[in-house]
Amino acid sequence: MYRVSPFVTRFARALLGGAILATVWVNLSPASYYDAIEFRLADIALPAWLRPLPLALTPMSVVSDGLMAMFFFFIGKELWEALALPRGALHGRQAILPLGLSLGGMFGAGGVWMLAATLFETAEKASLGSGWQVPLGSDVVICFLVGRSLFGPGHPALHLLLVLTIATDILALLVLGLTRPLAALQPIWLGLPLGAALCIWATLGRTPLAASFERALRARQVLWPYVLAGLVSWLGVAASGLPPALGLLPIVPAIAHANHSFGLLAEVEELLHDPLNRLAHALVRPLTVVLFLFGLTRGGVDLAAFTPTTLVTLAGLWLGRPLGMLIVGLGLAAALGLRLPAGVSLRDIMAIAVIMTMGFTVPLVAIETALPGGVMQEAARLGLAISLLAGPVALVLAGAQRKAGKSP
Repeated sequence: MYRVSPFVTRFARALLGGAILATVWVNLSPASYYDAIEFRLADIALPAWLRPLPLALTPMSVVSDGLMAMFFFFIGKELWEALALPRGALHGRQAILPLGLSLGGMFGAGGVWMLAATLFETAEKASLGSGWQVPLGSDVVICFLVGRSLFGPGHPALHLLLVLTIATDILALLVLGLTRPLAALQPIWLGLPLGAALCIWATLGRTPLAASFERALRARQVLWPYVLAGLVSWLGVAASGLPPALGLLPIVPAIAHANHSFGLLAEVEELLHDPLNRLAHALVRPLTVVLFLFGLTRGGVDLAAFTPTTLVTLAGLWLGRPLGMLIVGLGLAAALGLRLPAGVSLRDIMAIAVIMTMGFTVPLVAIETALPGGVMQEAARLGLAISLLAGPVALVLAGAQRKAGKSP
């Protein structure tokens, strides 16, 4: 296994740094914090046929709907390579177990949320079944930060953790968009990302003919057509009613890329110069700033917001996700006779399940549309912040197991 690049650790620290600063700010001066993140940068009068694009631009919407699309492009590129390229972590039959674990965790989180909400939710604005999308996602960079400390930088379980968190977050965003009211969805706009992807694939993404190899090779060094296609794709996804953060993903498969995968976020890929990797490399430094801004605009936690919604959020993450992963994922593995990835033990799977009970980035996005505004959103945000305590707990348990194993 190739080592994961150290910039992922910087991503996690930037995200947490922004969230900590936002939490201090919102608890010392909540009015100024909300005024800052909800400040109207521009009010755009769009015709009805362009809705549901946002009509008001705020720092929060610019970061979450616009800039975070670059982050999901970045991790989506890794997922695509894992699925499509030889030696990819999800190539062929290898995808079954990770897919089962990811979907099982999502089913468990959503199911336990609905059960807990039925039993304990007291908010006046709560409706039956609302909010179950909140705990579906996890957090790629924070889970990686904990997993790297627990497993070590080159352990196969760390690569499996990355596969699961990336797949879970992208699927959770997709589910969030597809479960919106039908009136908010306009699928016809998905023709834009489809057209952009087909144009890029036809002109720059296909294997060039031998007679025009040099000319095609030179054309592939130019990145601006991919950027233009990305803008068109983002516009179509946003106008369709799906989360705008997914807007750049449709063009990922169309971009010319390397022939082999070296593992998710592998450090060695910094030496590759195909267009897909060059675009990813160009995003590394900007994404550190983007994740800090996301933590700053979305991660402010009101420490006095505890309500039953907080407990419902924790139930979905801390109980539902690990139960779903172990029951569905390992049950599927047993039924199909699947083996665990080389170098990964059942104890490692248990540790991964505990680490993934942390939910932050994608659940913070889901809160805005899955829950009524105000008290319920702030209470759920507090639950997401508390869920991060699962990381230190996983490290303490792992340390205790190591000491017990060394004792005579």
